Amino acid sequence: MNMPPSNSVRFDVNELIRAITHSTGYDRINCAMTPAQWEVLGTYLQPFALASGQMLIEQGSNDRTLYLIESGSLSVHVEDEHGQMKLAIVGPGSVVGEGAFFSRLPRNASVVGTGACKLWCMTPLRFREMATRQPAVALELAVGLGAVLAKRMSSKLKQIAVT
Repeated sequence: MNMPPSNSVRFDVNELIRAITHSTGYDRINCAMTPAQWEVLGTYLQPFALASGQMLIEQGSNDRTLYLIESGSLSVHVEDEHGQMKLAIVGPGSVVGEGAFFSRLPRNASVVGTGACKLWCMTPLRFREMATRQPAVALELAVGLGAVLAKRMSSKLKQIAVT
């Protein structure tokens, strides 16, 4: 679900960088990039605001967009075959959408804003463009996303957050 940036919300890639580098979250995205590389990454991302209660990702959809969280938090929930809900909360400095981004499978969970959020998204097409033009930045992002996946998959509670 690609959304245009909101005119009423100020976006600055340095705020995203600060959220990522200062996050202490278990599943924060950890990329070893220079400030210049972070700036390059920012040029491939699309910022937008998500309202409280607004759906970002719908379980079963085929979208592969990746979302980096600058501020706010997201509720990730999965409804199993028995109608039971499982829940995880993901906050600033982390990411959602990495599962489908890599696997090309339908989304396995829904994601909703629990409050106002500032997000940055990247489509697979933009990632491929970055990989062609800025391979070191693309590689570091891929390694960071892989680490998030590995951490989430090693925790029963955080597996839900793999979207």
